Parts: sequence; structure tokens; C-alpha cells
Amino acid sequence: MKTAASEPRAASAQFQPLEITTNHSSDTRRAANEPQRFPSLELVTRPTVDTNAAAYYLNRQPQTLRGWACSESWPEGLRPVRINGRLGWPVAGIRAALGVAA
Repeated sequence: MKTAASEPRAASAQFQPLEITTNHSSDTRRAANEPQRFPSLELVTRPTVDTNAAAYYLNRQPQTLRGWACSESWPEGLRPVRINGRLGWPVAGIRAALGVAA
């Protein structure tokens, strides 16, 4: 008595790798490969910037700033504010830490 498990599989039932193609525009591909650009700190007029921008200006990784916020161990003048669950870092504090005139 033969069972389905003991019979060899047909060649058409073999595993075929699935090809995944994505059709992104050239702008999307370029944006994914280029580093994010931020304006010069002298040109920023907002009172706070997001974590990625603050990390760029302070030459730190964004995760470092998030760690400062969690442990409440930020440098003097850089106390972040929470805006809808996100961190806003004071531009005046970043300028003071870097010694840049306002």
C-alpha cells in the first residue's frame, strides 16, 4: 500500500524561490542611500529640533540622545521637551553646548 508521503514529488511541485521586485522611483532610491541633510545651525529658527537633527549638530548618534533623555543625564542646557511623545531638543541649548552665537 502506497501513501502520498512515500511517493516522490513531481518536478513541478518543487520549491521555487519567490522573486520580489519593488518599483521605487529614482528619488526614493536616492533618498534611501544619501545621508539626511540638515540646515546650518545658524539658520535654524525653530525653538526645538528632533532627535536626529540634534544628534547631527552634536556629532552623536541619535540613540545617545535618547539614552540621555531616559536616564535624565543630558548636558547642561539640553533638557529635552516631550512633544506628542517625541523628543524636542532646544536649539538654544545646542548652540550653547557648541559655543555658536545665536
